[in-house]
Amino acid sequence: MKATLKSLRQTKANPAVSIFVKTHREHPANDQDPIALKNQLKVVEERLTNEYDKRTATTILDNIHAKTNELNHNYNLDTLAIFASTDDVQIIRMPIDTKERVIISNRFATRDLVRDMASSVHYYTVVLTRDNARLIEASNDRVIREFDKDDDIQNNMENIQFPIENNGLYTTGDGGSDRSSNNESSHLKEFFNQVDKSVQELWGEHKMPLVIVGDAKNIGYYKEVCDRPDNIIATVSNATNLDDGNAQHIVDSVQEAVEGYRTSLHQAAMGEIDKARGASMLQTDLQEIYRSAFQGAGETLYVRRGYMQPATIDEKAQTLSMADDASAEGVTDDAVGEIIEHVIHNGGEAVFMPQDIMGEDQPIALVTRY
Repeated sequence: MKATLKSLRQTKANPAVSIFVKTHREHPANDQDPIALKNQLKVVEERLTNEYDKRTATTILDNIHAKTNELNHNYNLDTLAIFASTDDVQIIRMPIDTKERVIISNRFATRDLVRDMASSVHYYTVVLTRDNARLIEASNDRVIREFDKDDDIQNNMENIQFPIENNGLYTTGDGGSDRSSNNESSHLKEFFNQVDKSVQELWGEHKMPLVIVGDAKNIGYYKEVCDRPDNIIATVSNATNLDDGNAQHIVDSVQEAVEGYRTSLHQAAMGEIDKARGASMLQTDLQEIYRSAFQGAGETLYVRRGYMQPATIDEKAQTLSMADDASAEGVTDDAVGEIIEHVIHNGGEAVFMPQDIMGEDQPIALVTRY
C-alpha cells in the first residue's frame, strides 16, 4: 500500500481523477455497491464531459469501465478508491470509512488515505492450534483478508500456503508418559517451525508486526522456533473458536493487546521527542516542519490525533502560512495532511498521538534526520 500511494502521489496528470465509493463486506449489503459505484461514475462522466475535450473524457471513462466491469463486489471492504488518468487506472479496496466523492485535479487525492494509513496499526494475526494454522491481515480492528489457497498473494510461495494443516506431525499416546509428552512437543515445534517459514516468507514482502493467538503452550512453542521473535508485538491466549471462528471474531479478540502495543508506541514516542529536543533535532513550528518535510529532512512526524490546520502553501518557495478560513481561495484545508504526505514520501514515518499526550500547546512535532 505504501508503494502504491507513493506512486500515485508522484503522478501528475491532466486530469487526475480520484473516486471514493462506500462499500460493504457482507451479503446482502454489498448488493448496493454496484449501484453506488454506478452513481459515482455518472458524476465522473458528467464532469469530464463538461470540463475536458471529448477524446480525453472518452479515454478515461473507457479505462475506468474496463477495470470496474471486472470487479467482484464480494471482495469489497469499506471503501473502493479509484485513481484514473488517460494512461492508467488503479483500484484499491480500503478498510477505512470515507465520504463518497469525486475529485478532479492535476494530482490524485491520496491525502486521506495516507493519513489513515499512518494512524493505523497494520499487522498479521497468526492463529495456532495443534491441528492447523491460520493467517489474518488486519488494520486496527478491521479484517483486510484471511489468507487462503486461492489468494494471488500466495502464488509461487516456496513454503506451505495458509491455512496450514498439521498432517500427522504430532502423535498421541499416554498423557502421563514423559516420552510421549516430549515426542508431542517435538512434533508440534516442527509444525510451528513450518508455519513460521510461511509467515516469514510473507512478512518479507510487507514487514508487518505479528500478533500470535493460541493457547499458552502453543504460543510458547512458536516463540521458541520462530526466526524473528522481535516482530511479535503481542500474544493472546484467551481467544475462542480458533479453528472455526470467523476472521473478525479473531481480530476482535486481539484488540486489547493491539491497544496495549499502541500505548507502548506512544510512551516510546515521548521519550524520542525529549531525546530529539535535547539534541536540537526537534521542530515544533509548522512553517519549519513543512520546509523540513518538503526537503526530506523529516525522520519521524508526531501528530495529535484529529489535528488539522488550514494554510496557504507555496510549494516553490517552500512556505506555509496558517489561515483561519479553510474555504478561502488558495487555502489548503488540511496542511497537516500535506506535511504527512511529504514525510512519508521521503522515507520518514508519521505517528499519531492521543490528545492527552499531545495537547493544544504542541499538536505537532518533527524529529529531523540532522
